[in-house]
Amino acid sequence: MSKIIFDSGISLDGFFAGDNRNPSNPMGGASGKLHQWMFKQKAFWKHIKMEGGEEYSEDSKLIDDVFARTGSYIMGKRMFEEGEVAWAEDLYEADVYVLTHEKREPWKHGANTTFYFINDGIESALEKAKQSAQGKDIRIQGGANTIQQFLNAGLIDEFFIHIAPVFLGSGIRLFDGIDKDKYDLEIAEVIPSELTTHLRYKLTKK
Repeated sequence: MSKIIFDSGISLDGFFAGDNRNPSNPMGGASGKLHQWMFKQKAFWKHIKMEGGEEYSEDSKLIDDVFARTGSYIMGKRMFEEGEVAWAEDLYEADVYVLTHEKREPWKHGANTTFYFINDGIESALEKAKQSAQGKDIRIQGGANTIQQFLNAGLIDEFFIHIAPVFLGSGIRLFDGIDKDKYDLEIAEVIPSELTTHLRYKLTKK
């Protein structure tokens, strides 16, 4: 049975992205600080269709796992606009549902990746993503506002966060405005690593 998940890096003070996030400044310039652990891993570069990385460690296995378990993706318009100009063809190798007010025909981006533009809310996107996932998980890719919408709707089953040992001081917080009474949370896994701490949580809606 499909789970609805997200898998995100944040700073020690809780920021998902830096200030002034836009297509010419993806992640508000914070990606190098938040995702250094990924950039070191060969698995990360393999999945974005590029050569790179220094090692294939346990961190690489975590990266492989989240791609393997995901059957479809949901993201917000801002994240799509930041990536549209740079993503390699067939990056996701799955259907991707973009939450937007823009009317746009589906965009086929490689043999196995099609972006669909959803104008009628998160529930509609989720139903379509479930059909595409064929029993695999649906990953809420981002950005933070999109993840927050799914959390506050009581729709998330599990999340994995990777806490970088840095302070950003300002930017976009992942858990701003979350309904604190929506779930019971269980720590399912804690995995220390050289450049991050991996934390997996399971959520049960109250």
